[in-house]
Amino acid sequence: MEWLIVTCASLAAGFVDSIVGGGGLVLVPALFATFPTTHPATLFGTNKAASVWGTALATWQYSRRVELRWPALLPAVGVSFVGAFAGAWAVTVVSPAVLRLALPFVLLAVFLYTLTRKELGRHHTPRYQGRTEATVACAIGAAIGFYDGFFGPGTGSFLVFLFVRWLGYDFLHASASAKLLNVATNLAALALFAWKGHVWWHYAVAMALANLAGSWLGTHLALKHGAGFVRVVFIGVVGALILKTGFDAFAR
Repeated sequence: MEWLIVTCASLAAGFVDSIVGGGGLVLVPALFATFPTTHPATLFGTNKAASVWGTALATWQYSRRVELRWPALLPAVGVSFVGAFAGAWAVTVVSPAVLRLALPFVLLAVFLYTLTRKELGRHHTPRYQGRTEATVACAIGAAIGFYDGFFGPGTGSFLVFLFVRWLGYDFLHASASAKLLNVATNLAALALFAWKGHVWWHYAVAMALANLAGSWLGTHLALKHGAGFVRVVFIGVVGALILKTGFDAFAR
C-alpha cells in the first residue's frame, strides 16, 4: 500500500511541479503521512531523488518549444547550485523557525500582488539584455537557491514570480526558466542527502517514473494553453501554499 500511495502522490507532484512548481506541496506531506516515524531527512532526500527527474524532463520539453535566455540562465544555474548547497549547510547550524513563521505572509504578498496586477506575466517583454540580465538572474538564483537548500517550500513558485516581476518574462517563459534553475537546486540537495545516506532508492525509482509521467502531462498542458493557463495554476498553487505553510507555522 505504501508503494501505491507515494507513487500516486509523485505522479500528482510531477504534474503540478512541471507547470508552476509546488510539487513538494503534494509529495512531501504524502511521504510524512505514509512514513510518520522515519527521519525527515530521509523523506526529503527521497522526495528530491524522485522529483529531480520530472523537473529535468519538464526543462527539456520547455526548451524545445520555448526560447530560453541561455546567456543569462546558464550562469544563474551555477549560482543557484552553490546557493542551494550553502543553504543546506546553513540549516545544519541555524534553525529556520523564524522563516517558517514569515513564509505564509511572504506568499500572501506574492498572491495579492499577482491578483491585483491583471497583466502581470501575460506578455513576454524581457527588461534587460546581456550582462545586466545575467546579473539579475544570478541574484535570483543565489537567493532562491539558498532558500531551497535552507527551507524549500514554494521554491518553484518564487522563481516563477521573480522571473516575471524582475525580468519581465511571461508566465510560460518564467516557468520554463525556473525549471532549469530548480534542476540545479534539486541536484545540490540530492547530492547532500545521498552523501549522508538519506535516500530510499527502492522507493525513489518507482516514484521517479511516476513523476516523469506527471511532468510530461503537465508540461504538455502548459505549452498547449500558454501563459494565461500557467498564471491561473500559479495563483492556485500559491493559495494552497499559503494555507499549508500557515497551518504548519501557527496551528501546532
